[in-house]
Amino acid sequence: FCSPPRIKDEPDDDGFYVSPKEDSKPLKRPREDDDAEYKPKKIKTEDIKKAKKRKQEEEEDIKAKKAKSKDKKVPEADKRKKPKKEEEQKWKWWEEERYPEGIKWKFLEHKGPVFAPPYEPLPENVKFYYDGKVMKLSTKAEEVATFFAKMLDHEYTTKEIFRKNFFKDWRKEMTSEEKSTITNLSKCDFTHMSQYFKAQSEARKQMSKEEKQKIKEENERLLKEYGYCVMDNHKERIANFKIEPPGLFRGRGNHPKMGMLKRRIMPEDIIINCSKDSKIPPPPPGHKWKEVRHDNKVTWLVSWTENIQGSIKYIMLNPSSRIKGEKDWQKYETARRLKKCVDKIRNQYREDWKSKEMKVRQRAVALYFIDKLALRAGNEKEEGETADTVGCCSLRVEHIKLHPELDGQEYVVEFDFLGKDSIRYYNKVPVEKRVFKNLQLFMENKQPEDDLFDRLNTSILNKHLQDLMEGLTAKVFRTYNASITLQQQLKELTNPDDNIPAKILSYNRANRAVAILCNHQRAPPKTFEKSMMNLQSKIDAKKEQLADARRELKSAKADAKVRRDEKSKKTVESKKKAVQRIEEQLMKLEVQATDREENKQIALGTSKLNYLDPRISVAWCKKWGIPIEKIYNKTQREKFAWAIDMAEEDYEF
Repeated sequence: FCSPPRIKDEPDDDGFYVSPKEDSKPLKRPREDDDAEYKPKKIKTEDIKKAKKRKQEEEEDIKAKKAKSKDKKVPEADKRKKPKKEEEQKWKWWEEERYPEGIKWKFLEHKGPVFAPPYEPLPENVKFYYDGKVMKLSTKAEEVATFFAKMLDHEYTTKEIFRKNFFKDWRKEMTSEEKSTITNLSKCDFTHMSQYFKAQSEARKQMSKEEKQKIKEENERLLKEYGYCVMDNHKERIANFKIEPPGLFRGRGNHPKMGMLKRRIMPEDIIINCSKDSKIPPPPPGHKWKEVRHDNKVTWLVSWTENIQGSIKYIMLNPSSRIKGEKDWQKYETARRLKKCVDKIRNQYREDWKSKEMKVRQRAVALYFIDKLALRAGNEKEEGETADTVGCCSLRVEHIKLHPELDGQEYVVEFDFLGKDSIRYYNKVPVEKRVFKNLQLFMENKQPEDDLFDRLNTSILNKHLQDLMEGLTAKVFRTYNASITLQQQLKELTNPDDNIPAKILSYNRANRAVAILCNHQRAPPKTFEKSMMNLQSKIDAKKEQLADARRELKSAKADAKVRRDEKSKKTVESKKKAVQRIEEQLMKLEVQATDREENKQIALGTSKLNYLDPRISVAWCKKWGIPIEKIYNKTQREKFAWAIDMAEEDYEF
């Protein structure tokens, strides 16, 4: 059982990779980059090998006699069929009995993490200048200086807070002599270092095939040794077995800690989790682990505390593993349970809008926003520790404006605040009259920086949600509303007479409705304009091709009228088919252009991976005969193998 590398996706916000305090997730970056190396190259080399084999076979077939060629093809065919057979034998964990509540595994063995390589000092010819003079730095100070040099062209290094935090942490790594000399960051010249790293980057791009192959083989060796664990007699893929190297903290948005030094993680910082009867991974020579645990009530393999936010980081299993799959399945089942009692909950909070207690009214209005707008609950934060981002419970008076009438609609609330990961939430929403009146009441005699819901916090809200339904949280509302919206949109938008590309466009439009609801935005890709121009030129070329094909069909019809023979009739038929084929190709390209334009600033991936019950998509594919590969890529199919196997075309969320 070998699951593929993890794809780039926005992280699930269920607190699995980092503690709730964490505002940014830098651990993701190296893992994605590492994994990206295996996938495309592997596919490419396989294709080349197969193409070569096919060519050789064809040549042999021509030379040899038919009888011999038949004999030769048998083992080749067998060879190709083998991996398919292996694929069919994947572990269907969802068909097995589940462990008692709280127990995650009975046996767990792994090799531990892969640490970042040690620092290699710069060559003698790469200089650092201070106040126009060459200065030789100590190894520790030089390493931290290289982190800044690598980011010199990035806008981060122009931000005052980034520079201030970096300089403060850099000075801690300097010798007393360096501290007395280097007193001003503006006098430091990192350009020579920066040029060296750019040249290194360019050299990596220009590597020969043999050099690239060496690196690929080394990565594959590491993956083979450290990328898998044995859990309950099954080989499972680990998601992020490499520990993040030291560097400068970036954060999302205007994070107050950006520029601080992320220290090198040592074996002495690492807690190993495995079963008592397993072979405990040995620490690197001359080092020891901080602790070895045998806790089968948690799903992580390795953990450590990072120094910037003091949050705990984990090494977990791949999304296609049993543990992750069970968690996903459970999440969607909880959202389905909410469907049965959501009307009762809605009636309850509508009643509470009229309550004599201010606390109850505030709670009811907040719950209305979480339900209607899919807002996150919002955690309490220590000031100055994280970026100024808010959720529903932590909204301030300055984040909303009330309009008795706006754009022909009554009782409009205008929201404008920074949500998770410093992504702006801006929305104008018409609300019910009683909600509007309550908001006016909550804002009375308050300053802009005062809390809108001053009698409410996330723990009060979550306790109330637990009383309404076991396991209910604000995230369950987001999952429920996202999945139910997808199901309704698919029913409305899917036209039974459409061809496959048009149906896929309808699916993406339904997915987009969910992404908008959940405020999953992205900046337009840097290459967007260029790729749209390329696509447009393909469309124009295809239109010309279609015009030519139609002209040829017209002349073939005229020719057939005169000749009236079988040959000319066949020519007309083939020309007709050519026109139909080009029309289909043109439509595909036009659908692709529409889709790309509409998704320019919307991130469809987050909702598809984290908020939408995959069984809805699988059932839709089965109902309309859409290949599942058109909706989910290989990695996503691995992640949702349980849903693909389980859902029939009549599945209802």
